[in-house]
Amino acid sequence: MRFPLILVSPARAENVGAAARAMKTMGFSELRIVDSKVHLDPAALRVAHGAGEILENASHWPSLASALEDIEFSIATTARSRAKFRYYATPQQVQQVLEEKQQWIGSAALVFGREDSGLTNDELALVDLLTGIPMAGDYPSLNLGQAVMVYCYQLSALRQVCAQTEPAADVPQLAALRQRAQYLLQRLEVAGDEKLADWLQQRIGLLQQRDTAMLHRLLHDIEKKL
Repeated sequence: MRFPLILVSPARAENVGAAARAMKTMGFSELRIVDSKVHLDPAALRVAHGAGEILENASHWPSLASALEDIEFSIATTARSRAKFRYYATPQQVQQVLEEKQQWIGSAALVFGREDSGLTNDELALVDLLTGIPMAGDYPSLNLGQAVMVYCYQLSALRQVCAQTEPAADVPQLAALRQRAQYLLQRLEVAGDEKLADWLQQRIGLLQQRDTAMLHRLLHDIEKKL
């Protein structure tokens, strides 16, 4: 499974260099940079310390939406207070979700936001799952390089997991399921309930393949009855 890390508008070259170093240490190699070129700063290469090829091969994207166009499943890191309704998975839960999903999807991405303001609500809405690092209340944040290391360490186990081969879905199941769920909310005239819609969109990202297929069947029956 391809697994790029995406940094959205990073401001400090040193942070990007630290992220690249963390990636290489834990076996990750593909880096995507959105709306920033600080990875080209010599300071980034200096801090990367042996992970220069990750910076040199990093791809640049104008927006998060464009960086996710070829990605089947995406996870965004966010501080708990920035998540719209505060539904998020721990790094350990993200690992469990990806261990199952790598059996039936070919690509996933982990998204990190700006150092000072994180990701916007519109950007968070683009991803399938939100995640955050539980921390002591009196010290509520990590810098970008530290956050990347936490997730790379936790998810490095994915590199040792041998995925079982299963038939691939004919269509992107999760994307189709989101569309059907949104359509159902509109048919039920509850699409204006933002909390319900946001909860449903985020929980869909946690579903396993069989759960996804069964929910498609249920929605089909509901649509038929309506």
